[in-house]
Amino acid sequence: MPGWWEAGAWGLLAGSALVIGAAIGYFGRVPRRVIATIMAFGAGVLLSAVSFELIAEAHELGGLMPTAIGAASGALAYTGANVLLARRGARHRMRSEADMQPTEQEMPGSGSAIAVGALLDGVPESVVIGASLIAGGPVSLVTVVAVFLSNVPEGLASAAGMRRAGRSRRYVFLLWSAIAVASGISALAGYLLLGGASPAVMSTITALAAGGIIAMLSDTMLPEAYEDAHLLVGLAAVVGFLTAFALSHA
Repeated sequence: MPGWWEAGAWGLLAGSALVIGAAIGYFGRVPRRVIATIMAFGAGVLLSAVSFELIAEAHELGGLMPTAIGAASGALAYTGANVLLARRGARHRMRSEADMQPTEQEMPGSGSAIAVGALLDGVPESVVIGASLIAGGPVSLVTVVAVFLSNVPEGLASAAGMRRAGRSRRYVFLLWSAIAVASGISALAGYLLLGGASPAVMSTITALAAGGIIAMLSDTMLPEAYEDAHLLVGLAAVVGFLTAFALSHA
């Protein structure tokens, strides 16, 4: 199988968890505290993968300076984009309550902002999946599993909130299916565009994605989870962190 095809397939697989989560959230009646606890677990999984896979790899490739510059740039880019999207109604895109996600009548364009926000959350993870195949070795299964496990609660919580805010089934599943496809395309792009990059560039790009992911976890997943799960968030996040850590050392 060509490397670019494999990269796209792994990215699509990780992104497909969004559709699975959306189906559970839209058709099921999962208690908000359970959704929040699962989200905290997913955040812990992703934080572990960022720490032991992405940041560690970036440092190994380029050293401290490219890693620090990349991570800070990724966090800055994500935060800036998220501020703009929040003003258009996408601030609570991972919340399952109806009153936290505005309807189109309340805020025209909020549905598009939520879609762009969901894409913003997923692209850095997918690019890294594709880039992990550049050296010709196997894909980073820890990263794929971490992204998959974190995508399930993201799709679950967001779809439940969209349903309660009155968004149609067609809108919800077209959105998450499109983002799953975009995840595959992002992984493919990461493989193709970074194939000839120097170690310093690879270090910076990997750290940039890691910084964006950390900012996303800090700004959306963990605060949103805390609103409903409260004191369970820390425990669930640590369980997720240790799960990914165990996978990376298996």
